[in-house]
Amino acid sequence: MKKIIYALILPLLVVSGMVFANSEINKGTSKKPTPKPLSAAESKAALKKWEATPDGIFFKKWEASPAGIKVFGSEAKIRKSIREYTNMEGVVTSLSLPLGSRLGFGVMVRIKGDDYILSFGPDSKNEFEQLHNLKVSYKIIIRSHSVSHAPKYAYPIVAGDYIERDSKIIYKRVPNKGGC
Repeated sequence: MKKIIYALILPLLVVSGMVFANSEINKGTSKKPTPKPLSAAESKAALKKWEATPDGIFFKKWEASPAGIKVFGSEAKIRKSIREYTNMEGVVTSLSLPLGSRLGFGVMVRIKGDDYILSFGPDSKNEFEQLHNLKVSYKIIIRSHSVSHAPKYAYPIVAGDYIERDSKIIYKRVPNKGGC
């Protein structure tokens, strides 16, 4: 009887040892190697390569066009406020974004005499409920960490990180958990 029990337990121990060893091996090899950042020379070479593509050529032409120059000029007006994350006073000029835009929820605002797209991203879970109450000609205070541009849009795109109206915060972006 003891021999039968030992005969059953021994293969069980061998198999469980192999499974345990296999899981340890899988844990060690499942880590994906993190790509190292490109050096300055590699980045420059990649940019040159992209500029030779049809998209790159189109973008360079747009940059030099009057529309591109206007967008970059508007960006320059608010660059210091963006960099320092300081208040910018804006006036809501439209409650809808330009036709065909795919920026999610946003409004058009006038800051320092120029029009901007104030984008908040996809409207999920009624995150922007208080922003839906905005009306045209409302004065708001805007703080943002970034401004971007695209040839598709005739206006710079300001990311809405903090919006205040009548000294009341109506929107403040929640930072991503565990992210940058």
